[in-house]
Amino acid sequence: MIGRLNHIAIVVPDLQAAALLYSDTLGAVVSAPTSLEEHGVTVVFVDLDNTKIELLHPLGTNSPVAEFLLRNPTGGIHHVCYEVSDLISARDHLEKYGARIVGSRTPMIGAHGKPVIFLHPKDFCGTLIELEEADPV
Repeated sequence: MIGRLNHIAIVVPDLQAAALLYSDTLGAVVSAPTSLEEHGVTVVFVDLDNTKIELLHPLGTNSPVAEFLLRNPTGGIHHVCYEVSDLISARDHLEKYGARIVGSRTPMIGAHGKPVIFLHPKDFCGTLIELEEADPV
């Protein structure tokens, strides 16, 4: 069901410093910051040959990642994102097997402009999983 790894998301306490670490120290191509108000985050993408790293920073105090930073002040891995060919079918299949959706069952539009849902970490070995609908092949 799941396709390729789309990205690994890391919450960071200082988005500019993290972006510079990836661009200057590691020599990666890093995008400009984008604020996603509906998700409560500002994101920067680090482009790699085989996937992306998504650097996340809270956008306001009500951000879902603000609490993550309170528990992990230096930041850390927040979630992994896998692509699926049909998000609604994947959601329905997973729910049949007892997987819980975090938030609404209705997909939101993610940072790449595609529908996404999140799966509860307690159902997946302690890992928050984002599923993103992939472009048709």
